[in-house]
Amino acid sequence: MIVKMKKLTLLCTAAQQEQTLDKLRELKVLHVQHVKAPDGAALEKARNHLQYVQRAQEVLSARPDSDPTGKDADQVVDTVWELLHKEKELNETLQSLRHEVERIAPFGNFEPRALKKLNEQGLFAKLCAFPIKDTPEMPEGVAIVEISRDKNTTYVLAVGREEFECAPHEVRVPDQSLAELKRHIERAQKDLEETEAEFQKYAGDKKLVDEVADSAADAVHYLEVQNGMGADSAVVYLKGFYPADRESDIASAAKDFGWGYTFEEVSDDDEPPTLLRNPKWVSPIKAALDMIGVVPGYKELDVSALFLIFLSVFFAFIIGDAGYGLLFIGLTLWGKMKTKGNAAAQPGLNLLMVMSVFCVIFGALTGNYFGIALSSLPGWMQALSNNYMTGKLADGSWDPDLAAKNIMFICFSIGTVHISIAHIWNFVRKINSWSCLTDLGWLCCTWMLYGVVLNMVLSVQLPTWVTAAQLPMLGTGIGLIIVSLVVSKSYFGLVTLALDVINNFVDIISYVRLYAVGAASLAIAQAFNGMAMDMGFNGAAAIGAALILFAGHALNIILGAMGVMVHGIRLNTLEFSSHAGVEWAGLHFNPFRKNNENL
Repeated sequence: MIVKMKKLTLLCTAAQQEQTLDKLRELKVLHVQHVKAPDGAALEKARNHLQYVQRAQEVLSARPDSDPTGKDADQVVDTVWELLHKEKELNETLQSLRHEVERIAPFGNFEPRALKKLNEQGLFAKLCAFPIKDTPEMPEGVAIVEISRDKNTTYVLAVGREEFECAPHEVRVPDQSLAELKRHIERAQKDLEETEAEFQKYAGDKKLVDEVADSAADAVHYLEVQNGMGADSAVVYLKGFYPADRESDIASAAKDFGWGYTFEEVSDDDEPPTLLRNPKWVSPIKAALDMIGVVPGYKELDVSALFLIFLSVFFAFIIGDAGYGLLFIGLTLWGKMKTKGNAAAQPGLNLLMVMSVFCVIFGALTGNYFGIALSSLPGWMQALSNNYMTGKLADGSWDPDLAAKNIMFICFSIGTVHISIAHIWNFVRKINSWSCLTDLGWLCCTWMLYGVVLNMVLSVQLPTWVTAAQLPMLGTGIGLIIVSLVVSKSYFGLVTLALDVINNFVDIISYVRLYAVGAASLAIAQAFNGMAMDMGFNGAAAIGAALILFAGHALNIILGAMGVMVHGIRLNTLEFSSHAGVEWAGLHFNPFRKNNENL
């Protein structure tokens, strides 16, 4: 559920400011709204220091762990920055040297000092690059020797006893020979390798630098809150939002520290943050919401429970393999053992466990284990399958086309139920206003369009009474929507109504993606199984067949995971949410506290 928020205005004397902020940070209850834009020299310095430390943190986190150096954190950060500057200089030197090598390489390895000595002795020598298709004439008495050429250019040495011009084709004589430049490149590369080794030596101090980064982030946040406070004479004040059930904590602290305060209800013009507080069984969905970085708005529906249930169903349809599901369960249990005590990792692992269980159930019902043909499975596995979902006929054989049609029917039914839940929920919420008729109207339209989808896509012959009721149901639904729009003066909705009805039809159709992606996954698994079988499992061929199976199923799992991200998440955050009126435009509740502290 979305926790109710209230507004706080808190006042204290300027002398109490730091003590007040320390106590508020300890309470971890107030989502601060700056009274003014935070600024100031101290804040700017703190921000620069944070960037300084975070850059060192970023560099070390990208390298494998090693043993700590024993140096203090400031020394480590300063050393990392010295290495960064050294690395930058070496890379710039390398780039310059490589550019110079590229420029003079067509002229081969020669000694630049020898050319300069010839010029001093009265024999003028110049390097030139002439276009092949437009070679200029050289002055009389100048000899040219071709050194090399490429597709478009001829590279020559021009020699004369008198000073001559060959601009714009003259190439500047380098200060060093090609061989010397290459030696410098080798040295710079060696220095870079040594620099990287130095970076790696400090990788063992990651945790130390992480602590410094957290401390620097705390300092920035503290100064932002402090400098964002309002001031009036000797009084300073701040504003923010807090969970209503924590009001007594603030009041108690205000009494102890002598603060002035006002508590207010959230108004329609306010944009309070969203704090989700759900039952333990719903908590795994937090991992998915955090991953895509969304949260419902404060005044929107909390669809966390439905999101978890339907995402798990979608995961099952898209992956669709009981063997993969069991593999995921094993990996999840292994992950839980490895991350024991790490609270941050548990929601993601719990989510994977829930979705994997759904996947195993669905895979067992459809008789899908690593893409092995249903007829080749042991009898007890075949007995677990569902006749409707496998397309089993009276003679005991299986009809893949019938199974596909039945699965698509289930997909469309899930989609209709999913969308209907959104409108039923909104109807209940708006029951005391005319706008509830909109959701009642869309509910009628959705079920009428569901029948149209079944007839058009699957050629399902609906009962006569259902067919006869379709148009009246559509008319009733559109009528209710029109009445609601007119009463609420939402006239623009009348203009887009026809398009909205079409979109409703398309939304139901879009749930067929669950079947399509799952069928593609099954086809890929079967294709790799077939390749491995063709290779055979005798002698050395068995190694190749095993590699094909491993690579093929690993690729299939990766593609399946991408499918869940694209399609499973989309059906919840777009199709369902658009009907539920959830725009995911919420602001995360982020109370004033120390970095990485739990609420």
